[in-house]
Amino acid sequence: MTSAKDSMIRVDQAGEYGAVRIYSGQLAVLGTSHPAAREISHMLAQEQVHLDRFNAVVADRGVRPTLLQPFWHVAGFALGAATALIGPKAAMACTVAVETEIDAHYGEQLDALGGDDPELSETITRFRAEEVEHKDKALAAGAEDAIAYPLLSAAIRLGCRAAIALSKRV
Repeated sequence: MTSAKDSMIRVDQAGEYGAVRIYSGQLAVLGTSHPAAREISHMLAQEQVHLDRFNAVVADRGVRPTLLQPFWHVAGFALGAATALIGPKAAMACTVAVETEIDAHYGEQLDALGGDDPELSETITRFRAEEVEHKDKALAAGAEDAIAYPLLSAAIRLGCRAAIALSKRV
């Protein structure tokens, strides 16, 4: 039987993996010389640190990673590439949408943990602050000026919520 904490760790590892793939897809399309590439590369580096940490937590605590990782590998990269193909503001809109959901998700996890697991809570708190930073930087970069921003944001947020729900269980 999977514990609530195992489910929490599984979905966090999957989410950080997806974030790495999204930013990788964006950089593959925009290239490293694009003006937005510096900020995207910085966010990618932070997400890689998050992923490395959750990979270690998964291994240390014997948590089974999501079986959907091959799907997230493709879907994350495709989402990043597709939004970058629309333009840099759409790439930033993707960041705002994803990080909005992750901020809420991490908040729910912290509430559920309470004082039960200080080490995991500290990790989630630190990473949550960086995710909010990503969202704020993306907003400052004009995310809300992207073509069809409300529709794009709503679709990505819905996809994030579905990915979270699936990765908790599968």
